[in-house]
Amino acid sequence: MDRPLRFCMITTFYPPYSFGGDGTFVHQLSNELAQRGHQVDVIHCIDSYILLTGREPSRTCTHHPNVKVHGLRSRFGPLSPLVTQQTGYPLLQSRRIREILDRGFDVIHYHNVSLVGGPRVLEYGEGIKLYTMHECWLVCPTHVLFRCRKAPCVQRRCLVCQLAYGRPPQWWRYTGLLERALEHVDAFIAPSRFSQSAHEQRGLRIPIVHLPNFVARIEVATPPPGERVDSREDDEPYFLFVGRLEKLKGLQTLIPVFRRHTRARLLVAGAGSYGAHLRRLAEGDDRIRFLGRLTQEELQAVYRKAVALIVPSIGFEMFPLVIVEAFRQRTPVIVRNLGGMPEIVEESGGGLVYDTDEQLVAAMGRLLMEPALRDELGQRGYQTYVQKWTAEAHLERYLRLICGIAESKTRELPTQGA
Repeated sequence: MDRPLRFCMITTFYPPYSFGGDGTFVHQLSNELAQRGHQVDVIHCIDSYILLTGREPSRTCTHHPNVKVHGLRSRFGPLSPLVTQQTGYPLLQSRRIREILDRGFDVIHYHNVSLVGGPRVLEYGEGIKLYTMHECWLVCPTHVLFRCRKAPCVQRRCLVCQLAYGRPPQWWRYTGLLERALEHVDAFIAPSRFSQSAHEQRGLRIPIVHLPNFVARIEVATPPPGERVDSREDDEPYFLFVGRLEKLKGLQTLIPVFRRHTRARLLVAGAGSYGAHLRRLAEGDDRIRFLGRLTQEELQAVYRKAVALIVPSIGFEMFPLVIVEAFRQRTPVIVRNLGGMPEIVEESGGGLVYDTDEQLVAAMGRLLMEPALRDELGQRGYQTYVQKWTAEAHLERYLRLICGIAESKTRELPTQGA
């Protein structure tokens, strides 16, 4: 298409009312489209963020002038997302969502819609409809395929699992509501091949396109190719963890390793509900340092100086943006052999994969003792980032997908007089 398009992004969480990678990605996608002349509206649910955190966000967020944000607040407050979670309908926000969509959009792009609209919102509005599978809500009531808060889900026991999470069962999942709603979506976007297979193996028969997410370029000085990044702070090397402090992210498996491993420090960037427990695990070890939530500028600095980013998630990750953020700074990664993480490392050659603590320690030791290997892996990750995971690379394929759907819809229209 050679004209500016009108997009509407629909997502439960959007900065600053967000705390995960899905909200970050929607923010980046919306602003990158806006910078290229497109008009973008964003619908998100403030009530959902307040329900889960109990407070207003402490930070703010800026948007391109072409981005218009609609933060939904119901006079019923947190009851609104609870009703949506239970019924699959945006009952208390339906009128407002329809009013916005009735303004007309070329593309309606759904992201995490679990609390902002449920499956029924997929039927709202007209235009090309896309859905990005940032997590597994379509096939998992808890979104994360982490059975009973203990282990990755390989055998479905949804009712028992929902009770383990303290959530009432979603009976609408057994009514055919979801299947009927999915028919209104033109294409489902899987950020990783693992994500695509995870949905297909669980019975979804939908048109899935593999299109990785991206991390936008930033104006931060990086060393020229071939020049080693200083991996030390105060002359002492460190590894880095970046992410929400939740059990699923696996930081509790790293802390005992670092308490035994005396050759490097561990810096932890992030915040979350599991933070107090993690700090207790690390208590008394001054080589494990919690930095809290960092600004983007602060985060880039700690990425650049780290020996490597470690991603120890014990649940299935679809496409962790932190890996690509590390590559953007020519920093290699060490990831657990689970979900979509090893796929990114295999495709880029930008890191090492481990299954056991012993393999993790061995990988850390290699990068500490072989700075040339550290530089080589970091450079491979950076080169693949430039080729595949920038906004430019993503949007070229994204807009081509939209054009293809538009052409297909035009061919399906009956000719006049038929």
